[in-house]
Amino acid sequence: MRMVNGAEMDQVMNHKEPSSFPSAGKSQVQVTHPVSGTRPVSGTRPVTGTRILGIETSCDETAASVIEDGRLILSNCVASQVELHARFGGVFPEVASRQHIRTILPIIEEALQQAHLSLGEIGAVAVTRGPGLPGSLVVGMNTAKGIALGSGLPLLGINHLEAHIYSAWLAAHPPQLTAAGDMQVNERQPLPPEPRFPLLVLIVSGGHSELVLMKGHLDYERLGATLDDAAGEAFDKVARLIGLGYPGGPAIQEASAGGDPRAFKFPRAWLEGSWDFSFSGLKTAVLREVRDLQRVHDTLPAADLAASFQAAVVEVLVGKAFKAASAFGAAEILVAGGVSANMALRGALHAQADFPVHIPPIALCTDNAAMVASAGYYRFSAGQRDGLDMDVLPNWPLSEV
Repeated sequence: MRMVNGAEMDQVMNHKEPSSFPSAGKSQVQVTHPVSGTRPVSGTRPVTGTRILGIETSCDETAASVIEDGRLILSNCVASQVELHARFGGVFPEVASRQHIRTILPIIEEALQQAHLSLGEIGAVAVTRGPGLPGSLVVGMNTAKGIALGSGLPLLGINHLEAHIYSAWLAAHPPQLTAAGDMQVNERQPLPPEPRFPLLVLIVSGGHSELVLMKGHLDYERLGATLDDAAGEAFDKVARLIGLGYPGGPAIQEASAGGDPRAFKFPRAWLEGSWDFSFSGLKTAVLREVRDLQRVHDTLPAADLAASFQAAVVEVLVGKAFKAASAFGAAEILVAGGVSANMALRGALHAQADFPVHIPPIALCTDNAAMVASAGYYRFSAGQRDGLDMDVLPNWPLSEV
């Protein structure tokens, strides 16, 4: 991937369409941008054949994607910064925002090229507004504003947690090679069934652990959330405690494969009478066990520690999700966010027969722009249009969308 030069960055910050993008031509939706946008209008019917360009820069993934009608993935490009931040044992915000600046334009260009579309064939631009790291969010926001201003496309600010939820609506028809080695797109088959409402949504990521009742599109009731560490944050911290790598989720999952989940009796914080979570006590219990072991052993039983910790997290997440689904009469359960890639969690969710469970494919669990574009489609169909005065919201809760 090439570096972005200073002239290109000036174009973004001055809200001009980058000359390297396919010609905008005449867009499908002609909009004169107000300074202040309008919020969603309930009851608006979806617009078929609408393609949304999604942009995601909330943390350390620079991503762009084109989605049709909220479900069909035409392209989904992600530039990961994992190796860059591994030396710090976590995301270094200043480094993340600088890397976004270097990669944002090439990744958008690649997404349009893979979709075989120009901006003139795009219906709107959706960008993550928050929550996330302020410096990272600003890069994506300013880029989206520049594209919207230069092309006349509507601009949509999307909540990152809502985007994770809509990753469950996504599907793709991957291309195949002909006998001559040329790429051809598969004939479109019917998309898989959509999740059915009401949905019990479990959001589990590096910064969030929430239970949400989703009564319909864009209609949420927050039931509970973590009171301290999120599940993903706990994975990262415990991975460091027992000497595993970064990011902690994959490292603990890999180590757990050779461990005994019953080796250590770590606590489960059920917080009876609420739908909230708490993982700080579990993290502290692991810390105490590690210190005790270090006094008498030269090496830690990392596999057993990882497996026992993972089992404690999964048991609470799954237990509370199923209990909430029963209490609120959910038709199905939807799980989203980076931690939903964990194989132990996926296995526990699919092991029961009480509720159909929707979990996105692994590639759509972590941060990506396809989910942003999908949420953007439903926001666009509901009448949302945001103005160029829109700012990032680093602490934007789903309850205030």
